[in-house]
Amino acid sequence: MGRIQAAYLVPHPPIILKEVGKGEEKRIQKTIDGMNEVALQIKRKKPGVIVIITPHGPLFRDAVAISVEPEMQGNMEKFGAPQVRFTKDNHLELANKIIQFAKARDIFCAQINQDFAQEYHVSPDLDHGTMVPLHFIDQEYVHYRLVHITYGLLPRQDLYKFGKAIQEAVEGIEEDVIVIASGDLSHKLSSDAPAGYHPSGKLFDEAILKLLGGGAVKEILAMESCLTEEVGECGLRSIDIMLGTCDGYDITPRVLTYEGPFGVGYGIASIEIGDINRDRQYMEEIYQERDEKIRQIREKEDPYVKLARNALEYYVAHRRIMDLPQDLPEVILQEKAGVFVSLKKHGELRGCIGTIEPTTAHIADEIIRNAIQAGANDPRFYPVAEEELEEIIYSVDILKAPETINTLDELDVKKYGVIVSSGKKSGLLLPNLENVDTVEEQVRIALQKAGIKANEGYNLQRFEVERHK
Repeated sequence: MGRIQAAYLVPHPPIILKEVGKGEEKRIQKTIDGMNEVALQIKRKKPGVIVIITPHGPLFRDAVAISVEPEMQGNMEKFGAPQVRFTKDNHLELANKIIQFAKARDIFCAQINQDFAQEYHVSPDLDHGTMVPLHFIDQEYVHYRLVHITYGLLPRQDLYKFGKAIQEAVEGIEEDVIVIASGDLSHKLSSDAPAGYHPSGKLFDEAILKLLGGGAVKEILAMESCLTEEVGECGLRSIDIMLGTCDGYDITPRVLTYEGPFGVGYGIASIEIGDINRDRQYMEEIYQERDEKIRQIREKEDPYVKLARNALEYYVAHRRIMDLPQDLPEVILQEKAGVFVSLKKHGELRGCIGTIEPTTAHIADEIIRNAIQAGANDPRFYPVAEEELEEIIYSVDILKAPETINTLDELDVKKYGVIVSSGKKSGLLLPNLENVDTVEEQVRIALQKAGIKANEGYNLQRFEVERHK
């Protein structure tokens, strides 16, 4: 029976390769030393398989991607080093077992081969999130087959559950396995960082490495999405899957190195996996806590939010619009207003549709119709499925009449939403949104939504909302 020997968090900056860095790699010597140490540890363990989880392969919102090509290839041509090439044999037995165990846990896997890649316009080649770590490993040890996984934009608890599926699949093969979680930490550590600066960047890196070094699985999974999004990381979902592969076992975690000279956090950590420990079986507990949180939110719903939820649930079940409930407050039935209905699933946006001005007889109809639109017709998402309904949290914003303003100084990102318009084009952004911290950012996003260039002339309006959560 196979077992997972250890797991590693590693970064993947292409500049770390001398063929790409051309001398600049010397600025991240600490990371190079850490990658070499990981490679030596893997050499001593002599695994038959390396499972690597990357952010930069085929990325899907509703699925994890697994390569099912017998042989996988890639090179660093896009980083100016086409001579750095890789060819890896796929461990198809393990890949297929992971797909089967994931399906049993209601996690869908996109099976990436040449035909799938062509149909969905993705690349089947090895990505830099895979090739950079393998470059160091291959200098010390090459006697392994690879399983190539790209995490999906699933709820993070589901990624942890997928990691558990990997663990179960490994137990069905003969070879031992090493798990590699490829991912950089914050991309916003300094003003010259590729994604700009955010003060939470350094705090996030310190927090995640402290928690990882302490084996604090539940605390990592509880990190708020608003924080992880604003710091611009690409490694947390890889970490979630990696931690799931360790569920139910003693672990000995250790942070090996950390630095961020280019404004991007590069952290390296190892997790030695020991004996079975039922006290570290967190998966069921995590889901129970999540369900309890949703139950408490449901109990506190006001009539506006309850109406939005009931409207979408009824539509998904019956494919028609519900009749007006009899017990609605008079104000919902008497007043008109623009309404936005937002849906979130485990902290991630799942749909948002609204009207700037009233389009129906009263607020109640506006809520019902926009709730259905948010769940069924937001072009950014697949329609909400019936099995998702119990996991969705709703908020309803009642818009007050907009007023024209002349300068950004008249905006307040927490208090006012903004409407930008130019000719027939207009865009709106609600106030007090996660990850929108400045007026400039608020207006930039609204312009982007409207398709208006920043250097075009445009009109500004502000508005307040009455938010129901």
